[in-house]
Amino acid sequence: MKIASIVGARPNFVKLAPISKELRKSFTEVIIHTGQHYDYELSRIFFDELGIPTPNYHLNVGSGTHGFQTGEMVKKIESVLIKEKPDLVLIFGDTNTALAGALAAIKLHVKIAHVEAGLRSHDKKMPEEINRILVDHCADVLFCPTKTAVDNLKQENVIEGVYLTGDVMVDSLNHSINIAISKSRILKELNLNSKDYSLATVHRAENTDYYERLNYIVGAFCEIENIVFPCHPRTRVQLKQFGLWDRLKENVIIIEPVGYLDMLLLEKNAKMVLTDSGGVQKEAYILGVPCITLRENTEWLETVEDGWNLLTTGVTKENIIKAVIDFKPKHNRSDVFGKGNASKNIAHIIGVR
Repeated sequence: MKIASIVGARPNFVKLAPISKELRKSFTEVIIHTGQHYDYELSRIFFDELGIPTPNYHLNVGSGTHGFQTGEMVKKIESVLIKEKPDLVLIFGDTNTALAGALAAIKLHVKIAHVEAGLRSHDKKMPEEINRILVDHCADVLFCPTKTAVDNLKQENVIEGVYLTGDVMVDSLNHSINIAISKSRILKELNLNSKDYSLATVHRAENTDYYERLNYIVGAFCEIENIVFPCHPRTRVQLKQFGLWDRLKENVIIIEPVGYLDMLLLEKNAKMVLTDSGGVQKEAYILGVPCITLRENTEWLETVEDGWNLLTTGVTKENIIKAVIDFKPKHNRSDVFGKGNASKNIAHIIGVR
């Protein structure tokens, strides 16, 4: 069986790493990289650190509006699929790459498997929510990380081909955390002590594209002591465009985007994480670090219900600062994301279908 794995952004790479390792024990895998994340630090370093084979195809799509980027990806992915004739296309998460891969495959009548199926924030203003819904309704096989994801699909009458596998990010993290501890020098380079700083990431359009919202976030960060902020290239552009960059730079430790191992170590040793990233929310939970999510909702409701993630409903300066001061998890975490065998489960299911 030939499987085409389609990736293009950081969250895709983290999910691909353990699955690719399992797939290659029994199947032929072709990796198609759309180039959605075209910056070196956001792309190639993840392949190097996670031991992912070099992509067979790099489509170099780059940035653009959602419609332009998705359209370019569909055209280029279609050409590769026609050439390679895979038996199955494997797509990951909720990115434009995932949607483009699903659209290209379904038009060619190639079977689709979706890793991280069934997530819902119930907010259709989020591009990612639209991507998730469309991809799930295109897919033939749906690999769900949690019971909540299975239930979400059932509510949409998606029942056939649905499997509860656990979350592949647990697999990646369990494999990589000890490597990060032994190899990463990020704490020493930044002169940071464990549990003596907070880690922040911001990249979603709902936060970066509106002056008022980004100004609230910058205002809060400037008053929270010792924040480390790996700054996404897109966020940097918006901060400078809105005239907020210099103010933030004076009060926050701004660093370039970091690789997976450095990010894991920064997350593990932070006293708190502030983020609008779905993946970082989940990594914080798995690592046992309190997380404040700079959003009105989340696709990872389990982390909120378990008391380790707090939504800043109404993302204002005051709400963010209050959350940082008041939020403290009150009980232990559960294994809601599985026990680290999701990749084996997925490879097995693909083999027996």
